[in-house]
Amino acid sequence: MTRDILSDLDAVLSIARHGSFRAAALDLGMSTTALSNAVAKLEQRLGVRLFNRTTRSVSLTDAGKTFVERVGPAMTDIHDAMLAVQSLQETPSGTLRINAFASAAREVMAPLILSFLQRYPHVHIDLVTEGRLVDVIAGGFDMGLRPADLVPTDMIAVSLGLPRENAVVASPDFVRIHGEPAVPDDLYRFRCIRARLPNNALFPWRFEKDGTPLQIDVQGAITLDEPSLVRIAAQNGIGLGYVMEADVRDDIAAGRLIRVLKDWTPNLAPLALYYPGRKNPSAAFTAFIQAAREFASSRE
Repeated sequence: MTRDILSDLDAVLSIARHGSFRAAALDLGMSTTALSNAVAKLEQRLGVRLFNRTTRSVSLTDAGKTFVERVGPAMTDIHDAMLAVQSLQETPSGTLRINAFASAAREVMAPLILSFLQRYPHVHIDLVTEGRLVDVIAGGFDMGLRPADLVPTDMIAVSLGLPRENAVVASPDFVRIHGEPAVPDDLYRFRCIRARLPNNALFPWRFEKDGTPLQIDVQGAITLDEPSLVRIAAQNGIGLGYVMEADVRDDIAAGRLIRVLKDWTPNLAPLALYYPGRKNPSAAFTAFIQAAREFASSRE
């Protein structure tokens, strides 16, 4: 069995898993055209069609379903065997795929991920950030990075021990002109910067003090869907912004932003790296988990 055929089989399984040539191509790191050509070549070799294709959908033919049912477990065994051999490497190498919230990735990028790459230059990290929760197994990821309270119960989790909290911030000019809120209810009379979640819902501003939670649905002149844009708008005096404290820590220290309502924003769940149990983890995977544990210990 040649390496090309292994790649073609992985391509078929990825399309079947995602139900889309485009999503499978992104998963495999190749163009949609190259993926389509690979499948066409395999179908020609087998003498059967594996997929029904229309401009709007992709589905397995009966022959394709039979093929995937037989090939899927075999490919799992082949990849497990390859991982078993790779786990014996003295030098970690290969690709690690990590799925994370963008805010979580920003917090660990320099101290964990980039530090790891400097230590292990033969490892390639494919970091995918998105706001929605993802099944890391179905998505073909080695691990995920999320707040600990969002980690699935059937996963192994490594808490990274980072203190996390939200922050309400505004520019010095905004505070000078409009003053600052003393309690969350004061926000109703202030111009705020609204944010939209990946599911298109507006992001609620949550507060808590003395065990009493409070949620404020703010109003303002602009609604944004990316935290970095909220930060820019706040710096330019558009209104009060509600963001992760880690994202504006340097701005607060430098005086570019002023934090308000600090005693109303309690600590959030710490970040955790999580992954499914595996029999033969690669040397790169093992090294990264060890680096994560060392990083967590250094934060204690």
